[in-house]
Amino acid sequence: MSDHPDLILEQSFSIHPIDCDFNREWKPAAIMQHLTEIAGTHAAILGVGFDAMLSNNMYWIHSRMKIKFFALPRANDAITIRTWPKTIHRRLLYIRDFEVLSGEGQKLIGATSAWVIVNATTRRMVPPKSVNLKIPEVKDPIGLDDPLDRIDLAEDGEERLRVRAGYSAVDIVGHANNSRYIEWICDAFPIDMFTHHKLDWLQINYEHEVLPGEEVAILVYPTGQDPYLYTLEGCNVSNSTRAFVALLRWRD
Repeated sequence: MSDHPDLILEQSFSIHPIDCDFNREWKPAAIMQHLTEIAGTHAAILGVGFDAMLSNNMYWIHSRMKIKFFALPRANDAITIRTWPKTIHRRLLYIRDFEVLSGEGQKLIGATSAWVIVNATTRRMVPPKSVNLKIPEVKDPIGLDDPLDRIDLAEDGEERLRVRAGYSAVDIVGHANNSRYIEWICDAFPIDMFTHHKLDWLQINYEHEVLPGEEVAILVYPTGQDPYLYTLEGCNVSNSTRAFVALLRWRD
């Protein structure tokens, strides 16, 4: 039980079949969309939502996210998503946690995320000390007690996918939406992987935004130490930057 229940936002609904895959399970990209949406809703309630930030020529950028899939909900299942602001890490990253509960209260998904503030004109990060936002900190409960570390890549990655950020990929901020990256990551693996395995957990570190029309190559790197563990890299071939790095693990 939290010491600050008034600072935790909850939303309950049933999983729409359109957000599920051929296993009838909630797609990772749809999960990311809903977590991001409830984070934005809660930020607005706390007075630091999109419109409030933009009025000061700033907006939030999703920097890192780690999601642990204990059990994926299925089409038409009733669930509850909960989210709360956690702390400021390294005087730069605003940490926010999430959890997804079944209708019976079982924890299905746990997640932790990091966000930064960006100047809307320069698109450069704004340190928290220069804006002094009054965001509360909720230490308990814990969505996922894992660090959001740097992800190191192996060598000799294989390009599995190449995509272009078209109209459907671009969000209200004018760049590829963070859930679109999760779609690209999943599409870099063959369908058989989703037939015979399930995602155990996934971490993504966003490094540079992808703008409309830019092309991204998705490279997959087996780690060697664990046959179920992979690192991925999104290389923006249009401007020679790295869009993201990710680390994920499968389970049987």
